[in-house]
Amino acid sequence: MKSTRRKFIKIAGMSALGWSLCPALFNGSSRAAGHNEGHSEEHSGSSANAHGHGVRWAMAIDTARMTDEIMQKCIEACHSAHNVPHINNKQEIKWIWPETFHHLFPGQMNDHFHTNEFPERKALALCNHCDNPPCVRVCPTKATFKRPDGIVMMDFHRCVGCRYCMAACPYGSRSFNFADPRKYLKESERTLEFPTRTKGVVEKCLFCYERLAEGKQPYCVEVSEGTIYFGDLNDPHSDVRKVLKERYAIRRKPELGTSPCVYYLI
Repeated sequence: MKSTRRKFIKIAGMSALGWSLCPALFNGSSRAAGHNEGHSEEHSGSSANAHGHGVRWAMAIDTARMTDEIMQKCIEACHSAHNVPHINNKQEIKWIWPETFHHLFPGQMNDHFHTNEFPERKALALCNHCDNPPCVRVCPTKATFKRPDGIVMMDFHRCVGCRYCMAACPYGSRSFNFADPRKYLKESERTLEFPTRTKGVVEKCLFCYERLAEGKQPYCVEVSEGTIYFGDLNDPHSDVRKVLKERYAIRRKPELGTSPCVYYLI
C-alpha cells in the first residue's frame, strides 16, 4: 500500500512538473516562430503583393520624354507638399532637383553614350532608396532606417545632425538644415498634413510614404504627365516592372553595390 502511494505521489509530482514546463516550452516555440517570421518579414517586406512576395517600391524616370517644364512641376509638387523651403543660397534644401547626365552618371557616359551626345541633358535626382543603403549603416541613432518595403526613411526627431548619413550617401541626396527652415516658409504656404523640420536636422525624399499608405502615387509621379513610373518591383504586372522589361534603363553609380531602386529610362 505504501509502495503504491509512493508511486502515485511520484507520478503526480512529475505530472505537475510537466505542466509547469509545458507553457515555457510552448512560449519558447512561439517566440522562435515569431523570431523567424519577423526575420523573414524584414527581408521580404511588411505586406505581400498579389504574387505572395513582399512589396519593393521602385521608380523609373523616362529621360527621353521628360522636359524642363515637367521636372519643375515635379519639384514644386514635392516641395510644396512636404514643406521644403526655397532658400536661394548655399544652405538650399532639396528633396528632388534637376541634374545633368554628366553629374548623374559620371562613370557611365562613355560606356553607354557618345561623349557629346548628351552634353547638357538633365534628369531628376532624388534619394535612390537603395537596397544596400550606406546611410543607414552609419547613422548612430537609427534616425535613418530602411523599411521592409525598401523605403529609406528619416525620423526627424531622432536626428542629431551629425551628418554621417550625408557623408556616406554617394548621390548627394540629403540636405542639412543649417538654419530653421520654418523661417523661409510663409504661413499660407505650409502644408499642415506633413510635419515641418527644425534647425540641425537632415532631410530627403521619402517616396511619399504617407500617400502610399492611402493607396496613392507619389506627388512627382502624379504630375509627371506619364514620364515617371512607380510601383512594386516584385510585381510583374506593376507599371514600373512592365516599363523596365520593355525599355533600356540604367542606375546611378552601379559599381558601388548600393543597388538603387530609382531607374533611368534611356
